Amino acid sequence: MVGKLLLAAGLTLCCGGVVAAGAPQTVALEELTWTELRDAIHAGKTTIIVPVGGTEQNGPAIALGKHNTRVRLLSTRIAQTLGNALVAPVIAYVPEGSVNPPTGHMRFAGTITLPDAAFEQVIEYAARSFRSHGFQHIVLLGDHGGYQKNLEAVAGRLNQQWASTQVRVLAVTEYYRAQADYAALLRQRGYSDAEIGLHAGLADTALTLAVDPQLVRPDRLQQPLAAADGVQGDPRRATAEIGQPGVDLIVTRTVEAIRKAIARH
Repeated sequence: MVGKLLLAAGLTLCCGGVVAAGAPQTVALEELTWTELRDAIHAGKTTIIVPVGGTEQNGPAIALGKHNTRVRLLSTRIAQTLGNALVAPVIAYVPEGSVNPPTGHMRFAGTITLPDAAFEQVIEYAARSFRSHGFQHIVLLGDHGGYQKNLEAVAGRLNQQWASTQVRVLAVTEYYRAQADYAALLRQRGYSDAEIGLHAGLADTALTLAVDPQLVRPDRLQQPLAAADGVQGDPRRATAEIGQPGVDLIVTRTVEAIRKAIARH
C-alpha cells in the first residue's frame, strides 16, 4: 500500500504540474544548476562575490569555521542587497602560518594553512573561471586580516592583464576594515580595548553570535581566557545584540564600496 501511495505521489509530481518551474530563489551559485546559472548571468546577474574565510583556531569558545560561516552569511546579505550578484562557494583554506615549525594559528589544533603562492593561485583561477562564464565583476571579500594583501595582489595582476576587457576583479577591503570601525563603535559604547580584543575577544565573539550563535560555546565564554588559549581580548560580555550593529555596518559599508567600484569601472 505504501509503495502505491509513493508511486501515485511521484506521478502527481511528474505529470500534475506540482513541481514549480524556474530557478530557486537563492544567490548561492552552488545551489543552482548550470543552466539556471547561465540564464541568471544572461538576465543581468554579472557580479559574483567570492567569500574568503579561513579554518583556524578561535579560542575554546568559538568553532574553527567562524570565518567561513561568517563570510558566507554576510556575503549572502550583501548579494541580496545588491540585487545583481551571486555568491561563490567559500574558500576555506588560506595562509595561516608555517607548518614546520608551526607558527601563528598553526600552533593550535584544527588550523589549516596554505602557502601564499598556492592561495593566490586558487583565487586567480576562481576568477578566471568566473570570467569565462560571463561574470563582469568578480568581488573578493576576505573575513581574515592576514591575506588581504594577497587578494589585492591577485586583483592587481588580473586587472592589468584584462585591462582591455569589461571584466574587473575587485578586492573590496572595506569589508574587513568595517570590522575595525565596529571596534571603534564598541569603544564609544564604553567597552575597553582589552575587552574588544583582536582575536576571539568581545568584538569577534559578538559578531559571530549575531551571525550564527551555534558557533559559540556560551559556557566557555565565562571562563578566564588568555593568549595561551588562542584569545586576544575578553569575550565574556559578548552578545548577539552587541554584535548586530557590527553585522549591519559590514554589510552597508561593503555594498557601498562594491557599488562605487563598479560605477568607477
